Amino acid sequence: METLTAAKPLLRPERLSAPDVRATHEPFAYLIATDTIDEGARAVLRKGFPAADQAGFIPHAPADCGAELNQLIAEITAPDFADTIGDRLGVPHMSKYPVLVTICSRLNKRHGTIHTDSRSKIASALLYLNDDWVPGSAGSLRLLANDKDIEALLTPEIPPVYGTIVAFRRTDKSFHGHLPFEGERRVIQFAWLTGREALERKTQRGHMQRMFKRVFGRLDRWLGARRGVNKAHRD
Repeated sequence: METLTAAKPLLRPERLSAPDVRATHEPFAYLIATDTIDEGARAVLRKGFPAADQAGFIPHAPADCGAELNQLIAEITAPDFADTIGDRLGVPHMSKYPVLVTICSRLNKRHGTIHTDSRSKIASALLYLNDDWVPGSAGSLRLLANDKDIEALLTPEIPPVYGTIVAFRRTDKSFHGHLPFEGERRVIQFAWLTGREALERKTQRGHMQRMFKRVFGRLDRWLGARRGVNKAHRD
């Protein structure tokens, strides 16, 4: 009988406690870690990323993703890794909360307005998978001191490059956003939620938004091109 061998882990969890990690608890808890994914998986993860048929986040559908990308998502949502992130954010046993996984292949300029995330979110983590990014350019994530000024940075902005994880605890002060950007920007979002009802509601809304964007994508792009850099919204 043939013995199946376990897949090689893609995550590097030790990077969450590396000396170069940026982390704080004020004015809200956040963690920024780089090089968290095996460099050798870069090409296969790029190949397995879902095709971009519209801008924005859509719920994770395993059938649309390559095996390695699904493996990476499973590793991040596994209890040990979720609890490690939660401990760094001051959320003990974070794995007890249901997690919503959404994937984004591309953005239009409507996205990235300043917000805190909804109250149904306990914490969020963003995992970036772009091969490179011009430092200081549009599309780099900014953690902010308020919802009025995109330049009110709490820490240097974060280019969305391969293997970078940004995790933060949701509060009424967890402002974040980025300068308007249009084009390919690969990112996976993990949101640990207050309960199953919130998970079902957000999943349903995500599927409805996907259908809406397929029909009205051109209008969505037109509206986005006209938004101001300091625009904020309620999630």
